[in-house]
Amino acid sequence: MVDNFTDTAFWNERYLDRNYAYGEKPNNFLRKHLSLFNSGDDILSLAEGEGRNGVYLARHGINVHAVDFSYAARDKAQELAEKHNVLFPYEIADLSQFDLGIDKWNGIVSIFCHLPETLRPHLYQSIRAALKVGGLFLLEAYNPGQLEFDTGGPQDISHLVPLSELMTAFQEFQLIVAQEIEREVHEGQYHNGLSSVTQLIVRKR
Repeated sequence: MVDNFTDTAFWNERYLDRNYAYGEKPNNFLRKHLSLFNSGDDILSLAEGEGRNGVYLARHGINVHAVDFSYAARDKAQELAEKHNVLFPYEIADLSQFDLGIDKWNGIVSIFCHLPETLRPHLYQSIRAALKVGGLFLLEAYNPGQLEFDTGGPQDISHLVPLSELMTAFQEFQLIVAQEIEREVHEGQYHNGLSSVTQLIVRKR
């Protein structure tokens, strides 16, 4: 179970269920801060999964580009998009090798994307380069305190994201939100209950 969070077969199997593993509603942290984005913005959604966040952004006039490594997730995301009469590109790729581009995005969103700690520095570097000046990076992830709860996320501490790591990676960015908190997370079957999360929003200067 420890290594499953980076295993494509694990996620394809989870997403083959007709029910949406993490629900159809958007992440609450993303929804709370929707006003930071503008209609027409180009937003990259990392580890999009079954489409709940991408669909939400697209319904508000945002140009979403989703990426994930699960074909099953993409199929369900497309179904959810059709249900809400929106469309957005959804690319199948491994984030450890995915080219985010240079000065390309008005925003990058990462909701419960849990790469191993050895791969995250490269991703952060890519995010810094891929954002346009003024672009936003919004993240919510479980942090090491989540090991005290049985309410979702990986049980391997190397996959959990401490705020200190992000503060170092984005120290040259303008801070908007930067906190580790405990909050109730209710997102489908697998995120359910009091949780310890890291929340970050930064703007590229």
